[in-house]
Amino acid sequence: MKTVTDINFKGKRALIRVDFNVPLDKSFEVTDDNRIRATIPTLKKILADGGSLVLMSHLG
Repeated sequence: MKTVTDINFKGKRALIRVDFNVPLDKSFEVTDDNRIRATIPTLKKILADGGSLVLMSHLG
């Protein structure tokens, strides 16, 4: 099975479903950004290859 590191994204658009359903406090501030930070290497790899990103997520 291929992974993100096996693909050259030059000139391609990547549609990625990300898990940004993060905990919020009473003033709607993010209290734990680990899920967001975990996606950064993947997003950086695609952009470094010359690809573009479309992110899908939900909150709640």
